[in-house]
Amino acid sequence: MAGVWRWRHNPLRRATDRCEAWLALVAFLMLLLAAPAVGWFCGARTDTALQAAVRAQRADRHLTTAVVVRRVAGARYASDPEISGDSMRRTEVVARWHTPDGAARTARVTTASRNASPGARVRIWTDRRGTPALRPMDIPTAHTHAALAGFGAAMLSALLIECVRRLILRRMTWRRYERIDRAWAAVGPDWGRTGTGS
Repeated sequence: MAGVWRWRHNPLRRATDRCEAWLALVAFLMLLLAAPAVGWFCGARTDTALQAAVRAQRADRHLTTAVVVRRVAGARYASDPEISGDSMRRTEVVARWHTPDGAARTARVTTASRNASPGARVRIWTDRRGTPALRPMDIPTAHTHAALAGFGAAMLSALLIECVRRLILRRMTWRRYERIDRAWAAVGPDWGRTGTGS
């Protein structure tokens, strides 16, 4: 804004100076208004999609009681990526459980139970067919992912605005130099010679 106002009444101003000042003002306003708006829009859309995914996962998956057959050799504790924080630690075991239609099933699963010794009862997540499934995403994790998506979209928008501003400014500078070169080429051969009027 100061650049636009400063060049308004300056007798040495050129058209390109005014264009550069307006370009800076427009880019600044877009950084203040457009980038946050894009970030909010993308974050809100992502949050809506993730909340729908959370509801679908909760409808499809449920906890089932299984009996540990044995621990998986060499398996390590791992954190669950679908929940907020790192407080829930999981370990891999071979367990047996019954599917909703009554069939017995044995497979490798992960459990958050502290007692994962053979014969222990653990709670595992399965889908409607009784197949092991990942724990459903929780709501705070969905909100966190949506906020990060919105922030990333706002930052990318700001970067795009700045890149476009710099490209336009570079093009304006090149055109100014081309005009100076043409003017100098027209005057240069006679510069300083007697009787040439220069």
